Amino acid sequence: MMSSQNASAVRSAGTARPDRLLRAALVADVVLTGANGIGYLVLATVLDSFLGVPRSVQYLVGVFLTVYALWVLTVARQESIGRGAVAVIIALNTAWAVVSVVAVVVDALTATGVGNGWIVFQGLVVAAMGALQYAGLRRL
Repeated sequence: MMSSQNASAVRSAGTARPDRLLRAALVADVVLTGANGIGYLVLATVLDSFLGVPRSVQYLVGVFLTVYALWVLTVARQESIGRGAVAVIIALNTAWAVVSVVAVVVDALTATGVGNGWIVFQGLVVAAMGALQYAGLRRL
């Protein structure tokens, strides 16, 4: 005889979880943002001349991104993902994307050409993650 717990597991095994896209988008955010943050912290002395972004800015951004990635990980690992937390993540990703482009347009960081390209590329990737997260949130 099958218990109700086993029966629900069998039923759900054949159906896709409605939060699958959202979880995947959050995990992608964790991996990319965490790698970026750690990269800024570890490679700031190398990247400062290559990107043209001062080390102090890279350290601040590295700390922020690393802490942010850890927070997104805690949200992604919850049994039931909180809509409010995901809305904040999407808003922060949107803000990051916009600020990235604005920073390049107004030359706020006096980055090199490669640095400006990297900043815009990062903004586009973050915008794409935010869009995937929004699509995943709508499926809940």
